[in-house]
Amino acid sequence: MTSTTLHRRRFLQTTAAIGASALLPSLGLAADKSPLFKISVAQWSLHKALFAKKIDNLDFAQIAKDEFDIDAIEYVNQFFKDKAKDKKYLAEMHKRAADHGVNSLLIMVDGEGQLGAREKAKRAQTVENHKKWVEAAANLGCHAIRVNAASSGTYEEQIELAADGLNQLTQYASTYQLRVIVENHGGYSSDGAWLAEVMRRVNHPHCGTLPDFGNFRVRGNSWYDRYEGVKELMPYAHAVSAKSHDFDENGNETRTDYNRMMDIVLDAGYRGYVGIEYEGSALDEYAGIKATKKLLERTRNELTKVYG
Repeated sequence: MTSTTLHRRRFLQTTAAIGASALLPSLGLAADKSPLFKISVAQWSLHKALFAKKIDNLDFAQIAKDEFDIDAIEYVNQFFKDKAKDKKYLAEMHKRAADHGVNSLLIMVDGEGQLGAREKAKRAQTVENHKKWVEAAANLGCHAIRVNAASSGTYEEQIELAADGLNQLTQYASTYQLRVIVENHGGYSSDGAWLAEVMRRVNHPHCGTLPDFGNFRVRGNSWYDRYEGVKELMPYAHAVSAKSHDFDENGNETRTDYNRMMDIVLDAGYRGYVGIEYEGSALDEYAGIKATKKLLERTRNELTKVYG
């Protein structure tokens, strides 16, 4: 490893550590007594039950606390799609979370257009479509909205287009002291180097990433290395998604080595929330969330010996 590479790595780790430290107050972490990371749960982990109307969006906070003993949640806009501007409904969501001692961290936003659309007018419209979710997140007490960096064109063209749309939205979100964070979510956004370059082009403290352990399929059967991808995205991370599908007889996730992945996360200086996002079918959703939480807790205990 060259001296330049070493200096760059130290710089990125220091930058990530500073960024993660800056998040601590808003994420409810105490700098002197906090564990290596805290665990949240993404609403998508219960998407089957929500779509089937077996549970209601308004009950998510209570379910997280009572069923899983988790006090931080990540919403998905699909489950209250028509309520973004309904202040009474949002106030009820906020109240229910507060009543159960649950922190609302972010809203995952889908279905609002391409932030990297080729046509300038369409990019502007997509930015406009997202503004209501920025406002909703502010009303819920969240620190961020999660967006997608979808685009079209060549590799370089999509970098420019996505960076432009993200920059516009970030400028708006920053007026609410909110962050706009991008998940690796298909297409070039699942190419770690591509998304890291988009972050460099935007170059704004309120714009970052949400590395997901599993979403690295670029297209068809083309997959980006998940460990390399997370490593490339961690310097810009404001949240982390622990994707899980299946578990072996020892409770390990079969597609992702959690110890290896969380070592990458922690080595970058990140000390924020890690969100459970169970998408498996062998276990029901409740059991899958519990299995993922158990694995994260075991991983945290093991890595505490390394990171203190």
